[in-house]
Amino acid sequence: MKFIEDSIAAFASFIWGYPLLLLLIGGGIYLLVLSRFLPFRYFWHAIQVLRGKYDDPNDPGQISHFQALTTALSATVGMGNISGVAVAIAMGGPGAIFWMWISAVVGMSTKFFTSSLAIMFRGKDSDGVLQGGPMYFIIKGLGSKWKPLAIFFSSCAMIGALPVFNVNQLTQALNDILLKPNGVEVTDYTNLGIGFFLVIITSIVVLGGLKRIGMVTARLVPSMVILYFILVVIILIVNIDVVPKYFLMIFTDAFSADFINEESVMGGVVGALIILGIKRGAFSNEAGVGTAPMAHGAAKTDEPIREGLVAMLGPFIDTIIVCTLTALAILVTGVWQTSDTNGVSLTATAFGNAMPGIGKYLLMICVAIFSISSLFSYSYYGTKSLSFLVGSKYKHLYNYLFIASILLGATASLDTMINLIDSAFALMAIPTMLATIILAPKVMKEAKIYIKKLKNPGD
Repeated sequence: MKFIEDSIAAFASFIWGYPLLLLLIGGGIYLLVLSRFLPFRYFWHAIQVLRGKYDDPNDPGQISHFQALTTALSATVGMGNISGVAVAIAMGGPGAIFWMWISAVVGMSTKFFTSSLAIMFRGKDSDGVLQGGPMYFIIKGLGSKWKPLAIFFSSCAMIGALPVFNVNQLTQALNDILLKPNGVEVTDYTNLGIGFFLVIITSIVVLGGLKRIGMVTARLVPSMVILYFILVVIILIVNIDVVPKYFLMIFTDAFSADFINEESVMGGVVGALIILGIKRGAFSNEAGVGTAPMAHGAAKTDEPIREGLVAMLGPFIDTIIVCTLTALAILVTGVWQTSDTNGVSLTATAFGNAMPGIGKYLLMICVAIFSISSLFSYSYYGTKSLSFLVGSKYKHLYNYLFIASILLGATASLDTMINLIDSAFALMAIPTMLATIILAPKVMKEAKIYIKKLKNPGD
């Protein structure tokens, strides 16, 4: 087991090197410049689309713009924000958050392009159902000779969609917040019990398909984001005197890396901090990875640019807003320097210190809802990937692997789960970003047409 864990860790470290960093960030900057910052210029229009102003029930697709975004967000808003941020700060200090922000700003442009392509080049599965995602825009946009790249993406996505990190951290949260404080001995059997409970809940929703997933996430995600926002604001008000100090430290430490314990071969400690921040940012918002386009590709619309604009709101919500809230909560309470905990336990310590007695339990509610809703979206990504590879009639087989992985996530170590998903995300990003960069001019051609129609609706 130790050999497997070490091998996964070594591969994750190798694949997340400067070439991938250049592809994700450099590619994202290229897309940002190419678009002339279009996603940011039409931010308000994206909100109007999200509110349903342009919805047409007769448009092709399966779910609304709002349901597509909440489905994508249910996979990103959650442990990537609550636990992933804690991991970033514990490993790299406040400066890691700055590089997560950079990842998000660039990621907004990347998601605009990838999700626009998901609508532009939709294909049909073996049942004739309209589908979107990197595997489809690779073969539809680049041609059948690129199919091996699409197969590679789908194969990696089946691993990346495994819910092992979310389950691992939810189990840790339940143990540290509910079980241990109440005198319950935590063992492998209690972890398995939590795993089986999650299996039952997940099965009820995921077996209902995408429409049920979209309906559930549309109700759960917004309410939990609001609750989490209120809780963190309370923490910041309680510690208002040190908020400016730590907010400034995010910027200053980004270039000094005073609190990181590792060093990269290239770039020293600052280089290591950049990689750490980008890695955790990618895990948080999944921009360039290719998961979100699978959800947005199912949206009911015939306007690719419209869905691309909705999709770009994702990194803004999950990384710029939610991750920043988590980071400030951890920093201003001082637990990042006084506690030896990591992941969700570090965040729970921050909430417990700021709101004694009730804080950690309120966080537990958010963590539980975020984690469980993430399971629903990830199952959809996995079944969709298997459907592309072997046909839709076999896609249900993925659910068996998915369920088994829930039990694995409940009992395995945090580091192993992080490294496994990091590796899969890195491999998924390679075909997604390559295809997106090549097809980007076609998106801009479509964008010019859409903007013209928007400005001159009578033409």
